[in-house]
Amino acid sequence: MRKILQFILKVLAKRVIHRHQPAVVGITGSVGKSFAKEAIFHVLSKKFWVWKNSENFNNEIGVPMAVLGVRPDKSKFKVIGRVLKSCWLVFGWPKQEYPRVLVLELAADKPGDIEYLTHIVRPQVGVVTAVGEVPVHVEFYASPEAVAREKSKLVEQLPAHDGLAVLNYDDQTVLEMRGKARAKVVTFGFSPSASARGEEKGPDIWVSDIAYFATDDNRNVGGLSFKINHGNIFVPARINNLIGVHQLYGVLAAIAVGLHFGMNLVDISSILENVELPKHRMNLAPGIKGTVIIDDSYNASPIAMHAALDTLRDFVKARRSLSGVRAGRKIAVLGDMRELGKYEMEAHRAIGNLVGERADILVTVGAAARLIADSAANQMKAGSIFSFDTSDEAKAKVQEIIREGDVVLIKGSHAMEMEKIVKEIAQNPT
Repeated sequence: MRKILQFILKVLAKRVIHRHQPAVVGITGSVGKSFAKEAIFHVLSKKFWVWKNSENFNNEIGVPMAVLGVRPDKSKFKVIGRVLKSCWLVFGWPKQEYPRVLVLELAADKPGDIEYLTHIVRPQVGVVTAVGEVPVHVEFYASPEAVAREKSKLVEQLPAHDGLAVLNYDDQTVLEMRGKARAKVVTFGFSPSASARGEEKGPDIWVSDIAYFATDDNRNVGGLSFKINHGNIFVPARINNLIGVHQLYGVLAAIAVGLHFGMNLVDISSILENVELPKHRMNLAPGIKGTVIIDDSYNASPIAMHAALDTLRDFVKARRSLSGVRAGRKIAVLGDMRELGKYEMEAHRAIGNLVGERADILVTVGAAARLIADSAANQMKAGSIFSFDTSDEAKAKVQEIIREGDVVLIKGSHAMEMEKIVKEIAQNPT
């Protein structure tokens, strides 16, 4: 059934792309794809009619469905009905109205995925967010280098005459993809200069002067402020509710794409101020007992786990400084990072070595995450580490140990169901 549906979706989606000729923005990377997609969609939708993937439907089924404007559903019969209805986009006469731009997150879960998807949607703009030393899904590839080669297929497929490759300058693996591009290349990053690499210049678009700002009542962190730099121009900007400095990579990607589509830098910075964050990805939520939750429970990889722990440390420091609230504890609730294959032990132990400097209490969920606890035990106080096999077992303990003023980071791979812990301690579980 799935194979038949996949074939039908492929044929219809290719026909829609050929008939309506939308500008397609494809986004890939090991981390940061979803936020980059949301930021790009948020910017472009202020000027154009834009469609995007629903949630994380970014595979051989989800991408063609996005092209056809089909909303995913748990019922296969409803999906089939919607697919049949979408045939008007292909065969309707006269030609149906269709979006000017498609913003599509493209998964590379296994070898061949990117080539398959780009063959369907024919992107003109390709964004690569980050890969990292141990990419997600590396279990299904021969090596991390093989993952990078797969993701670079997006860059290779971009057209030379009107294409654009948007690459993360600060990720060396991504930056090296510019050598495979026939299209124009624009880089983004944090580094204002390239002296360390011996290059003539740094990224084309970069951020500087990053700082947290307070809410209007000065009681909490309101988000991040920064400067957007492009050539000799800089524009001050701020984004409400954004707390992860690493999330600014998605913001930079959106700026690069917006400029490519003829938008003004000042307008883009204003539009981004209230960009919506994807659910369970660095979301702030009030917790019970006067706590604050950093809900990053959707998924996890080594590079994303590292960034989340940095955010926990930096957020708590900023909260104390800006609002003067009682100094609460930093609690990290971390689940297994899946699909790492032979790198599983090494990656989890490396995260454990980071925790001691970034958290006061550690709760781990899953067999692999016990390796995080083992490594952290050398740095943390006795009685500050707790390990459980499942999120159902862990959630009661987390509720027990939290107290007023604590900031609780919750992160793990999707299979670990870390969102159950979020619901357990959230002030509003819905």
